[in-house]
Amino acid sequence: MQRRTSLTSDTLALQQLGAFVFDMDGVIYRSNRVLPGAARLVERLRKRGVPHLFLTNNSTTPAAAVAERLQAMGIPASADDILTSADATAEYLAHEMPGCSVLVVGESGIREALAGRGFTLTTDPRRADAVVAGMDRQTTYERLKDASLAIQAGARFVATNLDANLPAEEGLIPGAGSIVGLLEIASGVKAHAIGKPAPGIFRQALARLRAEPGVTAAIGDRPETDILGGQAAGLRTIAVLTGVGSRAGFEAMRPPPDWIFENLAELDRACFGA
Repeated sequence: MQRRTSLTSDTLALQQLGAFVFDMDGVIYRSNRVLPGAARLVERLRKRGVPHLFLTNNSTTPAAAVAERLQAMGIPASADDILTSADATAEYLAHEMPGCSVLVVGESGIREALAGRGFTLTTDPRRADAVVAGMDRQTTYERLKDASLAIQAGARFVATNLDANLPAEEGLIPGAGSIVGLLEIASGVKAHAIGKPAPGIFRQALARLRAEPGVTAAIGDRPETDILGGQAAGLRTIAVLTGVGSRAGFEAMRPPPDWIFENLAELDRACFGA
């Protein structure tokens, strides 16, 4: 186990953590392959009644479908265990602009999340009170044009997340942040981002878990989203080396994560023993 040299960041502190917020891609799985220790750690947390949540910037897939994918991999999960950036965006707008009319650049995950919270979805830029942009693999120039016009006319501009790219079998491909960036350039307006590393989505996770940040750990593979976001929200942070981030990259952070592990199997042993 690699950890920050601090009297508080020791094995005892690790074992006293009371809740966990997991990133998924690069932590629980890569593509359709479950990563070492993931299934056993989640099962042990569930059996011991330790609150935990899966947190993802992916806004394309509804939480229930995300849970089904985890279940198919042998990871116990229900829709209530999943917080997507789509759900977090809907929660944010429900607080800020309840019942407003929204023009969406995004897929089924964000559309279902917004409709489920009572928002009216529109394609008319003149009727939009807000524009929500996320990953949209079916978007068209016409939809982007309408979104830009709505933003320029005063609609609130909200991004599910700002991930510029995302890993795929063929390499890094454009992510939601690339679409958001296009709209920012076209409209001249910066988006309010909801997903990691914004601390608000971690605070939503804490509220759902009914947990305090000081005894909750954010577990992730990306320094710039999982770790920075967790730190900004006051959580303890655990980096794993099964995804994008490298040990050198994590150790170069100021401050670095509280702990760095090769994978979840190593974290499992540190928390619960063999």
